[in-house]
Amino acid sequence: MWYKTYMAPGSSNEKKPDDGQASKENFIHLCNPHLEKMKEDILYHFALGTGTHDFPTLFGDVKFVCVGGSPSRMKAFIAYIAEELGLGSAGCDYPNICAGTDRYAMYKVGPVLSVSHGMGIPSISIMLHELIKLLYHAKCSDITIIRIGTSGGIGLEPGSVVITRQSVDATFKPQLEQVVLGKTVIRSTNLDEQLAQELMQCSKEIGQFNTVIGNTMCTLDFYEGQGRLDGAICLYDEEEKLQYLKNAYESGVRNIEMESSVFAAMCNLSGVKAAVVCVTLLNRLEGDQISSPHDVLVEYQQRPQKLVGYFIKKSLGKV
Repeated sequence: MWYKTYMAPGSSNEKKPDDGQASKENFIHLCNPHLEKMKEDILYHFALGTGTHDFPTLFGDVKFVCVGGSPSRMKAFIAYIAEELGLGSAGCDYPNICAGTDRYAMYKVGPVLSVSHGMGIPSISIMLHELIKLLYHAKCSDITIIRIGTSGGIGLEPGSVVITRQSVDATFKPQLEQVVLGKTVIRSTNLDEQLAQELMQCSKEIGQFNTVIGNTMCTLDFYEGQGRLDGAICLYDEEEKLQYLKNAYESGVRNIEMESSVFAAMCNLSGVKAAVVCVTLLNRLEGDQISSPHDVLVEYQQRPQKLVGYFIKKSLGKV
């Protein structure tokens, strides 16, 4: 029998692991007892496996994981953070750890891991399953995972940075609905409030761009799901679009993207401290198409990197 299970916004109908399953060092939770029975765990989309790679040696010192959409952006980030931490210099090359596949790219320098996740909930979900297992097999502890990326703003000047308080769905509820074995599972999409405040303080110390804490709406597509008028299909008018975006703003939404809900939900279930930091490329109340010059967009996209890079430096006592 097929049926839906409804839960209140922000709640979950799944049990998190007991606190006793992790030590005081805050190791990764794995919400899957079946993995213990496996002799080898193949992380297929990373082209890595516990039978072929020594995860503790390769990744055991990781404390910060930054994830973002494109491989080129995450390679640029690892080069940037390497210089900031004094672990590399301009022109250094950083090998792709996942070179055996073209699905995702992964780079590492010191305690920082940089991983691409592609576009949309399905792509980042696959990546996160394997990333969380990688961190578990590597025996990593006290991990912070931050998604850095781009988004459409609501009521903000282009170039503003949004630190997500809650990821909400297209009806403004802080939850992720996922069908598992024919049943709809509701998962919480809250993010770590203390981490958000720490990132906000870092932005104030940098003092280079406008930053706000607000809700992020995570949608299933770029066009109709975000109320755009410029897709191949659009069966609503501009007035309806603007009213929807104004309703979103009034509910606390400050930007729109396509990955934050499953990111928040999976990090919550795995006991990982997480944040989402995205720059806005346009104000959706004023239009749908991204028309800023290329050099301006490049500078905008560097803002989340600068903020998260400063946070990592500060956390390591290098500021």
